[in-house]
Amino acid sequence: MAIEQRDVLIVGAGFAGLYQLDKLRKIGYDVHAVESAGGLGGVWYWNCYPGARVDTWGPMYQFSDEELWRDWNFSELYPDWSEVRAYFKHVDEKLNLSKDISFNTQVTGAEFNEDAKRWLVHTENTETGEHKDISARYFLLCTGFGSKPYIPEIPGLETFKGECYHTARWPQEGVDLAGKRIAVIGTGASGVQVAQESAPVAEALTVFQRTPMIALPMRQRKLTDEENAKDKETYPERMAQRNHHFAGFDFDFLDKGAADVTPEEREAEFQRLWDIGGFVPWLGNFNDLLFNEDSNRAFYRFWRDETRKRITREDLWEDLAPTEPPHPFGVKRPSLEQNYFEIYSQDNVSLVNLRNNPIDHVTTKGIVTADGVEHEFDLIVLATGFDAVTGGITQIDIRNAEGESFADSFRDGAHTALGAATAGFPNLMFVYGPQSPSAFCNGPTNAEAQGEWVVNFLDHLMKNDIQRVEATREAEQVWQQKIDEVCEMALFDRAASWYMAANIPGKKVQMLMWPAGLPAFLEEVNTSAANGYPEFVKA
Repeated sequence: MAIEQRDVLIVGAGFAGLYQLDKLRKIGYDVHAVESAGGLGGVWYWNCYPGARVDTWGPMYQFSDEELWRDWNFSELYPDWSEVRAYFKHVDEKLNLSKDISFNTQVTGAEFNEDAKRWLVHTENTETGEHKDISARYFLLCTGFGSKPYIPEIPGLETFKGECYHTARWPQEGVDLAGKRIAVIGTGASGVQVAQESAPVAEALTVFQRTPMIALPMRQRKLTDEENAKDKETYPERMAQRNHHFAGFDFDFLDKGAADVTPEEREAEFQRLWDIGGFVPWLGNFNDLLFNEDSNRAFYRFWRDETRKRITREDLWEDLAPTEPPHPFGVKRPSLEQNYFEIYSQDNVSLVNLRNNPIDHVTTKGIVTADGVEHEFDLIVLATGFDAVTGGITQIDIRNAEGESFADSFRDGAHTALGAATAGFPNLMFVYGPQSPSAFCNGPTNAEAQGEWVVNFLDHLMKNDIQRVEATREAEQVWQQKIDEVCEMALFDRAASWYMAANIPGKKVQMLMWPAGLPAFLEEVNTSAANGYPEFVKA
């Protein structure tokens, strides 16, 4: 079978992959993308579980190109998964991207050929079983932070006779929740959203919670055409602001700390942010929130007291909004909720605190907890998260010329230069991957901001006929040191979060993202570009 020859091969067709495909194609390179899903959107193809929606204001959860947003409207401030899919279809119609994407195509392996200085990538069509090899000068991974679902080892789970789905692999045709006895294991974003959707229609809903979710009010609302039209007058300015703000949104931390104001001023500011809702009380809060424990505690107390007003069962206060914080606020990603705390006032909703009463095993009928009680269910929902950030890379058998895989290389932790490449793996880069802003940044913003730098770098390499480029280990050490310096000052290590890879048994606990914010990241990579990319050996 003939081997396809490409300048660049991209893995993934979410925001990052689509940006790379569009920009590299426009400047004249032979570029192709492969996507394991059956359509565009990356995580938004797989995220079709009940209640799935973005946690970013819709107006800012899109590409900044006016050609794409001018005639596109979301109907809600926080769009659901179906509208996000429709948005990607709109982008495709504008840019004609699908013609250069192979869908339902899994990368089964890849090797770097040192003589040819090219990657040989092996793919399989999951529908037809067809195998195809693709040779590419540059191999670009846009696998995102949530492409490898994590299912914990729960004894007997495979014996359950009812329905059982991970939220990240929900059946595309949907699942009817009405009248069912439903278990939701996990209280991250997807667990909160499924619970909210299940509570009104289920015969019984049981939420299995390990750690209380410090969830923030979403403040969801409908958007009219008139409101969208008026809002678009602000888009150019707001889109331009995104690269200058910590998390790539159109708002940023305040220019003062909670420790710098009076208690009365602090509480008034907390209330103002709370009334706005969404991520504003997190990423638009006082600038010492993630560094000063007293400031962090002050907001937690505000959150706790406001949240307890909504929990009618006082016996659940310590489970859902405990007196002492389970961890500092904001060092684990908060979920956004609409009526999550109210559902516990319903007679058909119950909570199992896994800290006090862990799951012992699963039977054919349901879940047995440590107290010996068997809870019978028709549906078990695994809202158990991901092997985040690195999992999408290490699950592919990608090997360098010495036969070393990413799984081997990352066994003792991820290591990158500039959050874009790893020593030992020439001609391979990632966007929205390990040690980049990724999960600390609005997805479309990161796709464009880091993506533009990667496009320019690849253009520089190809225009100068550079056949081989590889990150240096010295550059990796410098990058790691800069990450460590921020983490030493911040409170991130106070929580066993997926930010720190602490949710996966055996995985090294380390900060998986660049924690210093998007502007600092762009300053680093743009300085590299201005200096001729000294973090890389080029030949």
